[in-house]
Amino acid sequence: MTKTSRERQVDVAIIGAGSAGISTRRAVKAAGASIALIDPGPFGTTCARVGCMPSKLLIHAAHSAHQAREAHKLGVHTDVRVDGAAVLKRLRSERDRFVSFVLDVIQEARTGGELVEGKATIDSPGVLAISDGSRVRYRSLVIATGSKSSIVPDYRALGPEQLLTNESVFEIEQLPKSLLVVGAGVLGLELGQAFARLGVRTTILGTEHTVGPLSDPEVRDSANMILCGELDLHTTHKLESIEKTAEGVRARFQDREGKTRTEIYERVLMGAGRPPVLNGLGLEKLGVSKDGKGHYPIDAHTLQLGDQPVFVAGDANGLHPILHEASDDGQIAGTNAVQFPKLDKPARRTPLAIMFTDPQIAVIGKTYAKLSECTAMQGEVDFGDQGRARVQGENRGKLRIYGDRDSHRLIGAELIAPQGEHLAHLLAWAIQRELTVEDVLALPFYHPVVEEGVRSALRDLAKNLRCGEPIKCRASELGVGS
Repeated sequence: MTKTSRERQVDVAIIGAGSAGISTRRAVKAAGASIALIDPGPFGTTCARVGCMPSKLLIHAAHSAHQAREAHKLGVHTDVRVDGAAVLKRLRSERDRFVSFVLDVIQEARTGGELVEGKATIDSPGVLAISDGSRVRYRSLVIATGSKSSIVPDYRALGPEQLLTNESVFEIEQLPKSLLVVGAGVLGLELGQAFARLGVRTTILGTEHTVGPLSDPEVRDSANMILCGELDLHTTHKLESIEKTAEGVRARFQDREGKTRTEIYERVLMGAGRPPVLNGLGLEKLGVSKDGKGHYPIDAHTLQLGDQPVFVAGDANGLHPILHEASDDGQIAGTNAVQFPKLDKPARRTPLAIMFTDPQIAVIGKTYAKLSECTAMQGEVDFGDQGRARVQGENRGKLRIYGDRDSHRLIGAELIAPQGEHLAHLLAWAIQRELTVEDVLALPFYHPVVEEGVRSALRDLAKNLRCGEPIKCRASELGVGS
């Protein structure tokens, strides 16, 4: 949009040029509709710039250092020295390469006259006001504004020199000597373990016994035991005070054993989640409001906001805050925006979420907390004595697979396991294909591989389907959301 063009009319306006917004643009362009892609920058998507990719670069460096240190258990001895500046320099270099691919798409939109560089707010139904003073009129609107770091109130007095988020942590040029990580979810555990393995004195503080996305008590207990064996991790703690001092940040808290500790850390990393960015957009001008739980009325199938020609995609809707789901959201939102008032309700992929801790954690399909009482059975395996895992010195973890009592179809699983990302994919594919436990047991399993652990859990599930007791699961009793 040129400075002299103060207003334009488009078929679909898209607020946000992240993963969901780019996917929406692709769907709208394929339909031949006109587009305004609105974003103030910086461009690059959460995943490429401050999420998936830079975090995995840090994690891989940390895992390499850990493997080298632990090689003595296999009779291999080596000295390990971590060059923190070099680790972070490579991280930023590779991160910038991934971001450049996204910037190519942004440049294409800019060249094609689709990009509006500014912040958008809703002026009235069908009209957006842009921060540069221009306006965009739309027939349909897709909101793909993503999410932002959540700062726990007790820590808000800390300044940017002490308080890091995933949006700033990858810009540091030296590893801190010590780090307090707030949150034991995906972000907190992944980055907390990585920094600890790179030689940073690290403490991770969580609440309500949270260990990433796990809800199965047995898998969660296994994960807690494994991670606490390596990390200064407290999945239930009580913060008594946090304050800036000349030496750093002083934290006083009750740890997982109920003992009061006072520690000083150079920096604090906030890993307490990323809520959707919807406030301040002017949604109230569309006649929609939040419910009693603070949620906007977003249809989980069509992504429509209330009865409006407005659709919310990606992290902004809070439904599936994962990259491949955001891309799918963009396709759905873009298609429905173009053909409104006709709405599609396409089938979604089997839910799949993976945490790149070591061992890796994953939830697939229906989680334990979402199983209906007396309709599911479980089968499990402990990786403590699994053959290939022992060969690799990685024999720790647990997998529980859930099957429908009547149809014998696989319906979900939770795990902490070596090579968990690969096991999770196999299970997600089997669930999406609606395979039964007997179907999967008829498939080939090579020897010796970690995947044989899946077969052991399936055999246990098959036995329980014949003569076991159904799972009795009530989410309210687990301390987790349903």
